Amino acid sequence: MSNQEKLEALAEFEGMTIEEMLEQGTYDSAAKGICSDPMCDYTTEVEPDQAHGHCEKCGGQTVTSCLVLAGMI
Repeated sequence: MSNQEKLEALAEFEGMTIEEMLEQGTYDSAAKGICSDPMCDYTTEVEPDQAHGHCEKCGGQTVTSCLVLAGMI
């Protein structure tokens, strides 16, 4: 899955638009994050600049914040 597809999936899981999710992540100390593994859909709150966070579902260092997926950081 591409970063854009993961970003869209994360927004859908969170019940937000991509714009709402990015705005929230920009102004809060935590941002929405999703596992970047194509076979995993684990989501969590992460630091806004997280690019390689631990995934509790698949065990990889694959959780990425919405801001990184969007190329804002």
